[in-house]
Amino acid sequence: MAISLSKGQKIDLTKTNPGLTHIVIGLGWDPAEVTKKGLFGIKKQKVDIDCDASVLMLNENDKLVLRTHLVCFYNKTSPCGSVQHSGDNLTGEGDGDDEQIFVDLSKIPANVHKILAVVNIYECVNRKQDFGMIQHAYIRCVNRSNGQELVRFNLTENYSGKTALVVGELYREAGEWKFKAIGEGSHAAHIDHLAAQYI
Repeated sequence: MAISLSKGQKIDLTKTNPGLTHIVIGLGWDPAEVTKKGLFGIKKQKVDIDCDASVLMLNENDKLVLRTHLVCFYNKTSPCGSVQHSGDNLTGEGDGDDEQIFVDLSKIPANVHKILAVVNIYECVNRKQDFGMIQHAYIRCVNRSNGQELVRFNLTENYSGKTALVVGELYREAGEWKFKAIGEGSHAAHIDHLAAQYI
C-alpha cells in the first residue's frame, strides 16, 4: 500500500524497497470548473489547461548540472538516458497520471544529487491561467517493475495566482534515494524561467 505524504514530509525509497532501480514519477491534475458570464447568465465550465511536467537534475549545490539536464516537453531525455519524459498531455482530462517521468536510478550520474519535479502552465500569461484553475493535483512514485505505487502526495493548497509548482523531489542521501513532498508555488511563466532559478 502506498504511503501518503503531507507537505514537507520525506520517505526513504530504496532502503525500504531493496533492489528498486526503475521508478515512474507520475503527475496528475484536473481542470477545475470556472464561472463564466455569458449572454444567458452565469454558467460553470471546465477550461482546457495545458500543464507541463518537467524535472531538473541538480547537483549537490542545488544547481542544474547542465542545461541539457532539464527534462521537459522539448527535451524528453537526459544526456545519460537515466531520465525520460512520457510526452505532453494538452488538457489534463481523464483518470490516472497526465504525464510521467521514467527514472533509472542505476544510471543517474554521480554528480546528480537531486531530481526536482515541477509543473508549469503552458502559455499561462497569454491565456490568463493559473493553478487556482486546477484541482486534484498530485505526484506519486511507482515501482516500474511491478506497478506498485510507493508514495503519493496530494496537493491540497490553494495555488491561485501561481503559474508553476515545485511538486516534489527524489534526492540522494548516504547512498540511498529518498522522496520529499514540497508543494511550493511559483510565478515562473515558463519552464525555462523556473530552470533559470537553478543556474
